[in-house]
Amino acid sequence: MKNNYLNMIGLAYRARRCSLGEETIVKDIQQRKAKLVLIANDIGPQTRKKLTDKCNSFGVPFIIVDDRETLSHAIGKSQRVAIAILDAGFATKIKSLLG
Repeated sequence: MKNNYLNMIGLAYRARRCSLGEETIVKDIQQRKAKLVLIANDIGPQTRKKLTDKCNSFGVPFIIVDDRETLSHAIGKSQRVAIAILDAGFATKIKSLLG
């Protein structure tokens, strides 16, 4: 189950339906492009507050998932603490896999 959602993140990344980096994610939330934001559970408190507050104010769902190592490994990049999913289909599937 857990592995399946990581596979979906990898597919979304390869399909270019993800955004990475704090500023890019915040911009995508504000422009309502982001359909789901995945946040690592070991993210810094200031970054966590910034992302969760933006998600709450713009009505974008977010999920706290595994640590940054697992999240980074899913997309083949290093030290990624948050990923915004830009496609509604991928977002729905990942939410269903995470319960």
